[in-house]
Amino acid sequence: MESEMSSEMNWPCAALARADLAGRTTLRVGGQAEWLLEPASPDELQAAWQAARERDMRPRVLGGGANLIVADGVLPGVVIATERMNRVFRPMDMGTGKDEFEREAPPGEVALPSPSDDPRLVAWSGLPLPGLVRTARDLGLSGLEGLAGVPGQLGGGIAMNAGGRWGEIWSAVEQVRLLDRDGEFEDLPASAANPKYRDGNFGERVVVGAILRFEPKPKAQVAQRVREWIAEKNRVQPVSERSAGCVFQNPDPEVSDGRSAGQLVDQAGLLGLTRGDAIISPRHGNFLVNQGQASAKDVLALLDEVVKRVADRFGVELRHEVKIWLPEGS
Repeated sequence: MESEMSSEMNWPCAALARADLAGRTTLRVGGQAEWLLEPASPDELQAAWQAARERDMRPRVLGGGANLIVADGVLPGVVIATERMNRVFRPMDMGTGKDEFEREAPPGEVALPSPSDDPRLVAWSGLPLPGLVRTARDLGLSGLEGLAGVPGQLGGGIAMNAGGRWGEIWSAVEQVRLLDRDGEFEDLPASAANPKYRDGNFGERVVVGAILRFEPKPKAQVAQRVREWIAEKNRVQPVSERSAGCVFQNPDPEVSDGRSAGQLVDQAGLLGLTRGDAIISPRHGNFLVNQGQASAKDVLALLDEVVKRVADRFGVELRHEVKIWLPEGS
């Protein structure tokens, strides 16, 4: 049970002590954060980061809770949740001199170009990816239909280079605002970034927001593509179940004979393998599902078992795609 909001340590934004984290992840497992900070803007995120560092507390950033396994017990230090930073807006007229990432004026007080003239969106890191897909669809902006059905938030999606055979988020990124280790903002154009497979390649820097560029298309056409991708994903993945998304990176095709992580797990006969209430999805070998009351201990034991058995069977070492938060800071 989360504690009442506390100002005991004079945090610069909303703060909770001993906050439960399981309900803030898509897998629904995990313990508590010693402190959970909830900034509502890029400036508050910066202030929260700096306050944690000043107290010699290691800040971890929690987005939508997808692609993450939180260990049982209490995580020492600070977790900064970006859930309240869920804004997306059209670019303001460039003649205003305003910072594109800091929309302060109501939309009616600035000139907004039409989507066909300026097919961009500005979004903060806490924007849910489904909300981004819907906004682009409703404006007739094409480019991220392949992210339909992908959980999580913009910041995490960019940081891990989210995507798959349906498309990747970096195809629409024009510029990213980052927060460095010292709590200073850095604006990085996509041309200067070097994202890797499932890695935005930012090191310890944190995504604050992004400017995204799309291609104007008829709204009906964009909407149809979104429906098609959602239907396809629902056919082959446990989209509506409690999971963290794909748990393993796909190995080098030359090492795995062209087989994906899910295919290796399937061919090793591990579909439906369980530990407690944690199960490898019978529908897709790269998804681990919480059937009800799984603990993080169950989940991690099941992942270790899968890695061992795939290595024993095929000589291929699967690597985690999901992030794992352990009390000792791993």
